[in-house]
Parts: sequence; structure tokens; C-alpha cells
Amino acid sequence: MTSVTESNTDIAISRRRLLGTVGAAGAAGLALGGAGGALVQSALADGQSGAAGAAADGTRLSSVGATRVAFHADHQAGITTPLQAKGHVLAFDLAPGAGRTEAAALLRRWSDTARRLMAGETAPTADTGIALDSGPSSLTVTFGFGHSFFDRAGLADRRPTALDPLPEFSSDRLDPQRSNGDLWVQIGADDGLVAFHALRSLQKDAGDAARIRWQMNGFNRSPGATATPMTARNLMGQVDGTNNPKPAQPDFDKRIFVPAAGPGPAEHAWMGGGSYAVVRRIRMLLDEWDKRSLAQQEQVIGRTKATGAPLTGGTETSRMELDKLGSDGKPVIPANAHARISAPEQNGGAAMLRRPFSFHDGISADGAPDAGLLFICWQADPLRGFVPVQRKLDRGDALSEFIRHESSGLYAVPPGPRDGEYVGQRLLEG
Repeated sequence: MTSVTESNTDIAISRRRLLGTVGAAGAAGLALGGAGGALVQSALADGQSGAAGAAADGTRLSSVGATRVAFHADHQAGITTPLQAKGHVLAFDLAPGAGRTEAAALLRRWSDTARRLMAGETAPTADTGIALDSGPSSLTVTFGFGHSFFDRAGLADRRPTALDPLPEFSSDRLDPQRSNGDLWVQIGADDGLVAFHALRSLQKDAGDAARIRWQMNGFNRSPGATATPMTARNLMGQVDGTNNPKPAQPDFDKRIFVPAAGPGPAEHAWMGGGSYAVVRRIRMLLDEWDKRSLAQQEQVIGRTKATGAPLTGGTETSRMELDKLGSDGKPVIPANAHARISAPEQNGGAAMLRRPFSFHDGISADGAPDAGLLFICWQADPLRGFVPVQRKLDRGDALSEFIRHESSGLYAVPPGPRDGEYVGQRLLEG
């Protein structure tokens, strides 16, 4: 069910081995040629202990670099995979005149590239050499289909109703040029060069079949940066993801993944084992947020900033006592606190698996950071996951004053491919 990790020792031709087989620094320069070889030679000559030197002398990759996520699995990688340090999220539109045949050929190419790169190998065609001295670094590549894809590929009768456009929300300030798209790709890795290498390879694979509609870059805390594993923090400094469903919970699959046998018409069976991703670029008004005192920030969220514990006490995972009153007779967790409004018990049990990246795209003309959250959530049915929760947040969330929803997309993410399959094959060839 979850993404599988395994040692890098079974990789046939890894990027690291490709460089490592060259041997000495001079040979590395000859093999890579030009500036690339000069850079490797310089690192070794200067006695630097970078990855290039480690690869050349045969030492093992660190645990972060060696970790591999399986491409072939029941579910696509990048859904239940632990948060990764670096991410790219992008959407493509099929080129004019391209249809089902071109889409199938593109998904075959993309799947072959993703499988190889996730195993730590080089790209199947014209590898750029960006990540030659790296291991897999937990690389994941996830593919999905937008609502418009089915019309353009002549598959409208196979489009599930769960992919109907999301409703409008009053707080939305959406840029249509950075929303939706025929095809969606999520890339994650624990190394920035490995993630960019995948991005570049997939972009080249698209060729004349599809054009990039939008692309966004994100990041998270690096693995091992804390003394013990911890829930991630967002750019407001808040612990973010406390109430996420856990794979060990008995109803996890029911909440996150589409049942193999439906519901819905038989022609939608290709989504069995898949999931639906809602993607939102949420800008945080950090300058305004930082003007608030710690106590005010905690009232907005409903949790303490230091530990993520509910204001009613305990630890991060303690149950929120939503009926508890303070000495002033008011709820300890305010009625409009973000944590209260978004709690599953306040939304008929609605739940989604949040797996975001933070983003920072520079400084705006007014001097404010263009930064926030690339919100990505997963659910078996967005009408029972994201939509009811967002409707409640839209009506009275105290956090709304400090955020702006600037782009949005909903994508059907098919199940993981079986051995010998490409992603989406059951839709495109079924």
C-alpha cells in the first residue's frame, strides 16, 4: 500500500556508479568532458569531501542519498511517501492536435523515465548529467489527469464524476493561468539536483506532445534536520499536519484511495487504487502574520506554536477539548480557530491526507515575500474530503485574514503501475 524503500545496492546502473566507474579524477574529467569534468576535477584536487569524491573512491552513499522508492506498487509513489526536502509541481496541456495516441506514448515515455530515475539510474535518452553523482534520494514522480484531459483525449465517457470542477469559494483569488491543466506531475526528492534532474528529463520527454501550463517549486525540512522525526512546520512557524490520517488506521485506505470495485460505472474501474489530488497555491501574508503576538497567532490557529499541542493542553497528538471553557467563560479554542473548524469531528468525519511543500518565489514589488504553501491533499473523493472542509473554512476561519488562495487544480491520480505497465495504461488502453 505505502511506498516501498529499499537499498541502492540492487540498482543496475546508478548515477553514482556511472561516475564511480570512471575512477581517478583525470578519468572523470575525460568522461564528463568540458566544464562538468573540470568541476569534478577541481573538487577532488582541492580535497573537498563532496559527493563526487565519495563516488570516485567507492564509498557508500549516505542513508539520505541511498533511499529508494519503488515505482511499481499498488499506489503511485509520492502519496504516502514521507515528506521530501525538495519538490516541483507542474501541469501540462496536450499540444493542439494531440489526442489519446499521443497521450499514451507520452505516458509510456514518462513512466520509463520515472522508473529509471527513481531507481537511481540515468535517464533513458540524452541524460543531462545533472545528478550523475547522486543516489535516488527518495525521488518520487506522480502523474495525474485533469478534467480537460478527457475531452482532449476523446475519453469523456471515462471521466469520473469525482473529477467535476471544484466549487467556487469566496476567498479564492485564482489565477487561471496557474490552475488546472490536462496532465499533472508531482516530483519530490531529498536532494535538489535529483529533483531538478527529474523535472528537466520529464520536460524533455514531453517533446511536441504537451506544453507546460504552469510550474511551481517547493521545499520542506530536510530529513535528519531534527533530533527526532517531527511533524513539519510551515512558513508561519506552525506545526502543520498533526491530524493527518495514518496508514496504520483501519479506515485509511477507504478515506484516501478509490475502491478497486467502484463505486461508479464499470468504465471508471481504471481509478481503482488511485486517489484524487487537490492542489492549491496558498500565499501567506507573512508580514501581517509576523505583526501578531505569539498569543494572537495561537488563538488564530488553536494550537501552541512551540509544540503544536491544542490550547486545551497536552501534546501535539492530544485530543482537542472543543467544549472546554476558560475563566472568562469563552471557549479555550476560539470558535473561529483554524484547528477547530478543520477538525474531522467538525466536518462529519471528512478527512484528507495533506502532503504539502512550502514555497518562496522572491520578493514582491511592495517588499513582501511571495511565499506560502503548495497545498496538496489526497482523498478517495474530493466531495467528501477537501470540499466540505474548505467550505467551512471559507465561511469563518480566522486564518483567512492571513492567506490568499491563488491557484487551484483537481486531478485524478490512477493507481500505481504493475510490472511492465505505464501509469494510466488501464485508462488509455482499457
